[in-house]
Amino acid sequence: MTERGLLIVLSGPSGVGKGTVRKAIFESEEHDFQYSVSMTTRAMREGEVEGVDYYFRTREEFEAMIEAGEMLEYAEYVGNYYGTPLSYVNQTLDEGKDVFLEIEVQGAKQVRDKVGKAGVFIFLTPPDLAELKSRIVNRGTDDLSVIEKRMQVAREEIEMMALYDYAVVNDEVSLAVERIKRIIASEHFRVDRVIGKYINMLKEM
Repeated sequence: MTERGLLIVLSGPSGVGKGTVRKAIFESEEHDFQYSVSMTTRAMREGEVEGVDYYFRTREEFEAMIEAGEMLEYAEYVGNYYGTPLSYVNQTLDEGKDVFLEIEVQGAKQVRDKVGKAGVFIFLTPPDLAELKSRIVNRGTDDLSVIEKRMQVAREEIEMMALYDYAVVNDEVSLAVERIKRIIASEHFRVDRVIGKYINMLKEM
């Protein structure tokens, strides 16, 4: 029987660099997990690729998937839906492969409520709020009113850090990547994750 894969959830406030850190992890050859591409109703940004950065869908298409129970999690954030299609995640975990989700804080809470300790929840934090605002402004994709809305949401999201297992500061991308890799590696050796296999071995003796 194939041991079920590990569900790894990375989230944090908007502008903290989740996408940048996730891309750096997957550009490295030293990883052994699958990335679950999220779905969104927001407009595609310059340089983004359908099915690589996100699955871009209309609001009507997204809501139809919600109604059909086809989302592991979803959230509406600054006027757009973001979420994780369920079928790919379950299929990949059943194949014994780890699945890496990069999702919004609201969505991570939904996943936590559904899977509990079966997942590993990592909160990516900025060094401080001034740096977070600077990153959002320098991204150049939002007007001032949206930036202020994102900062207010970010404050609320940081207060939800207690729902996570680990907090990783994204002061430098390369350092954040190494911290996350070490967390994932250590999680595979937790007794509560491996003990079932040994109990089954004892039963078969």
